[in-house]
Amino acid sequence: MTLSIAHLGPPGTYAEQAALLYVNWLTKIKGLETILCPYPSIAQTLRAVAQGAAQLAVVPVENSIEGSVTMTVDTLWQLDTLQIQLALVMPIVHTLISCAQSVKTIKTVYSHPQALAQCQGWLERFLPSVQLIPTNSTTEPLQRLEQEITAGVISSQRAAQLYNLPILVNGINDYPENCTRFWVVSQDNLSVGNQPSVTKNSHTSLAFSVPANVPGALVKPLQIFARLGINLSRIESRPTKRSLGEYLFFIDVEADAREAQMQSALQQLTAYTEILKIFGSYNVLPISALEEGISS
Repeated sequence: MTLSIAHLGPPGTYAEQAALLYVNWLTKIKGLETILCPYPSIAQTLRAVAQGAAQLAVVPVENSIEGSVTMTVDTLWQLDTLQIQLALVMPIVHTLISCAQSVKTIKTVYSHPQALAQCQGWLERFLPSVQLIPTNSTTEPLQRLEQEITAGVISSQRAAQLYNLPILVNGINDYPENCTRFWVVSQDNLSVGNQPSVTKNSHTSLAFSVPANVPGALVKPLQIFARLGINLSRIESRPTKRSLGEYLFFIDVEADAREAQMQSALQQLTAYTEILKIFGSYNVLPISALEEGISS
């Protein structure tokens, strides 16, 4: 069996790096053959799986500095057939890549909005007057650097090596403990399994809308988890895009959807929600766990 795995491209993105480590783990542990398929946006990456053009996708969902990757959660809500198989946590170290002679000559900095935000303190300190231009990925603008000698791109050290471009400054993210959580997503009828010998999942992700914006509309669903002793590890609101002031609520809980308490919670939630979507139960692994599995 050959698995096609979609990710945000072009080559050299952090999503591709996470996908490569996942691919190596699948090859080592499960003996599966894989092929990587880059897409120009996160939304197109997820839609490729929903439409059957790829079997899995590796997409960023949350960063420890800047929070949620909204395109991922918004697109997942729109697509009804996708399920989370696994979460991977990867450390992120940003570099400033440029053909400029020095940092002082840079006038423009390109990167994905998340990368720009994760380095905003450094940019304000050392490049307070530059123009910041958001792009679809951290590698998309690298190809223009040789023509724009006063431009820089925030990307990874690996990307600089792939495109044979010079690094001006390494480690420019505002906080050293910078990590991004990625989801491995598939169609709901495909399961490639979790870590060997692991039978219980640690997290479940879900989202819901409420019938009306009235007092208690959110607290009543949340009280269900409190009464059952189920811990929430993340809660986030996103606009429904139907009307100003209407929101969807995305929740990660520390429980397996198959457990009796979670089954009870999901059943009770239907009384207080308009639409309820379960995105899947899964385990959260640091990238180092995959690397250890590969080397062992």
